[in-house]
Amino acid sequence: MPGTPLAQIRSTLEDPRLQAAIYQASGRLMDHRRHALDPEELPDFQELRTQAHLIKRHTMENLDYYLEQFEAHVQAQGGQLFWARTGGDVADIVLDLARRKQARLIVKSKSMTTEEIDLRERLAPHGLETVETDLGEYILQLAGERPYHIVAPALHKTREDVGEIFSRRLGVPFEHEPEKQTKIARRVLREKFLAADLGMTGANFLVADSGAVVLVENEGNARLSTTAPRIHVAMAGIEKLIPRAQDLAVFLKLLGRSATGQALTVYTSFLSGPRRAGETDGPEEFYVILLDNGRSKLLTDPDKRQTLFCIRCGACLSHCPVYRKIGGHSYPWVYSGPIGAVITPQFQGLDEAGWLPFASSLCGACGEVCPVKIELPKLLLELRSEVQRARSRQGANRYEKLAFRLWAWVMRHPRIYEMLGMMASAAASADGSGDWLARLPAWVNRGPLAAWASQRDLPPLPERSFRQLWRARLETGER
Repeated sequence: MPGTPLAQIRSTLEDPRLQAAIYQASGRLMDHRRHALDPEELPDFQELRTQAHLIKRHTMENLDYYLEQFEAHVQAQGGQLFWARTGGDVADIVLDLARRKQARLIVKSKSMTTEEIDLRERLAPHGLETVETDLGEYILQLAGERPYHIVAPALHKTREDVGEIFSRRLGVPFEHEPEKQTKIARRVLREKFLAADLGMTGANFLVADSGAVVLVENEGNARLSTTAPRIHVAMAGIEKLIPRAQDLAVFLKLLGRSATGQALTVYTSFLSGPRRAGETDGPEEFYVILLDNGRSKLLTDPDKRQTLFCIRCGACLSHCPVYRKIGGHSYPWVYSGPIGAVITPQFQGLDEAGWLPFASSLCGACGEVCPVKIELPKLLLELRSEVQRARSRQGANRYEKLAFRLWAWVMRHPRIYEMLGMMASAAASADGSGDWLARLPAWVNRGPLAAWASQRDLPPLPERSFRQLWRARLETGER
């Protein structure tokens, strides 16, 4: 497919150690999820999925109302709220705040939204150091890489990889034991927490009726990012809204189980406003930045609006056979797997990412495991249709149309179909190599079938077709 990062995909497929790392890590996430969703443990799982879907749909249909309600409650709690249309707007807000508050060091908890807009890279030229405090994100920051998976960003790294990164970037002796590696990272990061002027987080949920920012984590780094520095900035997409605090019960039952197989993550924090009189911890100042970055344009389409229901559990990635083969870095943006194949073309345009909806087997696993019932297979098909319509307008798929017309004609003429099948079988038998499609004449591999033939081969054809076997069965009187 044009524009596909084929080199990265081939590199991933040809690396046995990387393949093993992806399969083992995603396999563990799948197993943990399956055990956590045992009907005896959570008998109402399907009802919860339906309820979560309905809450999200209602919220998106009335998003303007809930955004205004959230803003009013943030301000009533002593916080300030900023609206950002693009990633550049977010960077400008943070830079202005850092200048006014003389901040030089930012500690940041894991946030896909900040990764989405390359916030670290936008701030660095202005003298602001931003340190990731989630262990997986910190490893990748040292390695100069972006996240590989939504909930397990360093899923593709082995303990040896981490030991080499720490040794090279932190100047410590090589260590391959995860417990000792964690102690190394903790020692470095604790110094950053104590020296930081500003803590930055994302948000798993934003509660409209209270102005609360809800953070779900396992390491405690988000809590340190929000309490140790004197300033806390929470940044989230506008789709993170839910109407009421009681709605959280539904999503918290689904998120941990779908993401890591936990009934509830270790830390669930409700943050609303700066530290109040008499409180012993918390930030002196509290800010919220709400980002659009293309989200509002999805609200006009009832089907595509589902994309904004995502709660970033990563279950669709772990269960996707394509993701498990090509890995997270084969996708062009920070969002990978099935949800990335749906989000990226809508945010970045079909010209840039029109190949992504085709990077799917359409097995339906993503839709089956989605805790908020996003119809991912349906969305992938709709985006494929849009790509094809765009290509038709550009005259780019005339050969494909011709091929399908020829195929339809052959399928309507059984004798010609059978004759062509016998010819293909004879050609395959004569070749005997099993990769006869790749060995077609050179003009095929350079012509309109080049892209198609370069990525696949047909299985060896049998010596006798089904029709021939059936006739032989009838002649012997078998039924």
